[in-house]
Amino acid sequence: MLSGSIVALITPMDDQGSVDYDALAQLVEWHIESGTNGIVAVGTTGESATLSVKEHQDVIRKTVEFAAGRIDVIAGTGANCTREAIELTKAAEKAGAVACLSVTPYYNKPTQQGLYLHYKTIAENSALPQILYNVPGRTAVDLLPETVIELAKVDGIVGIKEATGDVSRVKTLREGCGDDFILLSGDDATGLQFMLDGGDGVISVTNNLAPAEMATLCQLAKAGKAEEAEVINQRLMPLHQNLFVEANPIPVKWGLWKLGKAATPALRLPLTTLAEPNQAIMEQAMIDAGLTL
Repeated sequence: MLSGSIVALITPMDDQGSVDYDALAQLVEWHIESGTNGIVAVGTTGESATLSVKEHQDVIRKTVEFAAGRIDVIAGTGANCTREAIELTKAAEKAGAVACLSVTPYYNKPTQQGLYLHYKTIAENSALPQILYNVPGRTAVDLLPETVIELAKVDGIVGIKEATGDVSRVKTLREGCGDDFILLSGDDATGLQFMLDGGDGVISVTNNLAPAEMATLCQLAKAGKAEEAEVINQRLMPLHQNLFVEANPIPVKWGLWKLGKAATPALRLPLTTLAEPNQAIMEQAMIDAGLTL
């Protein structure tokens, strides 16, 4: 079962904005060594919105290649066009991903019925296990618990990344979807409570900068050791909060560059490098979290 500490991995780039595959390989190795349980390739943090379809597919394929079966790779395959989501999901299946992460269609604001049919159609057109991804703060549409409960009955739909930060949904989803349905938090600040309330893990941005710490936190949470997990969580809270001082992945890319884990903090336009006042905020957050700069 996909659970524990799963990193929403960045897509490293060089100064020309091309994907830096050497850096990607090194990041995969670092996460394996640090005890990360899984990698999401080309999710929101991986700049899925600004990669071409070919780049999108290539990054997933290379991440699977670098992982070499040592860590689960979940492919980001969401789109606001159902046909495109199916195309990306089939490519991820061919590349060897263990599951796909499919964000709710953004901008076009489908109804709950439209969301249900979107995900059901993807599942009917690919054998790759599908994890739903609900992040209304970015997509302008909320995949409601009652719709998730109906989707959990569809073959091939195995879980959800719930990124509303509303931990009250955990109980509703667990009771409605059953014990085998995978519940993953997509909000670092509330991720610990999400797991303590019955969730299975966190798809984390913070994990990019503190993989060993996030792995330990999730292990403790899954073991019910709330107080020990909370000690780590409070130390990481400056990262949980300030990694969103600008739009993700702007701050986390700057942080990885500051740690020496990326050659540049480069992003694709329209995203731009972290503003100077926010660099001081991020640097202090990293120091407060105990990271060595």
